[in-house]
Amino acid sequence: MIELKLVLPQEAAQLLAMQRAAFMPLLEKYHDDATSPACESQQRVLARITQPGSFYYWIVLNQTRIGAVRVLDRKNGERKKISPIFILPQYQNRGYAQQVFALLESAHGQSNWGLATIEQETRCCYLYEKLGYTRTGERTAVNSRMTIVGYVKG
Repeated sequence: MIELKLVLPQEAAQLLAMQRAAFMPLLEKYHDDATSPACESQQRVLARITQPGSFYYWIVLNQTRIGAVRVLDRKNGERKKISPIFILPQYQNRGYAQQVFALLESAHGQSNWGLATIEQETRCCYLYEKLGYTRTGERTAVNSRMTIVGYVKG
């Protein structure tokens, strides 16, 4: 059973290490050095943890941290944003992400969500579409190998 636990500011180094491990395969594939979460600094991760309206959660399976997700929810009617979400490679493709989204919607509401993902990662696009997200038409070319596409729900 998946659960979400808030990341504490003093856990920024642990979060960054896990984030790098999770995003390194994508960095190696797309060479998106300027935008990859694998290249973020600890200061940037700490700023995201402590930002007002930011909720950074550990994704926990049987008391083992297997990933993390951040929700930007300012509680003012703006679209809630998921960025980033990751699960360590050895735990992927087991349905955990679907459980995470259900927990997030339970905690933050079922409507008015947004996220972005790599268009070339068809499994990610399929997951988000399966969860009820629709493409916005927004596309941003990061480089010749990678394009970011936007999604919304509700």
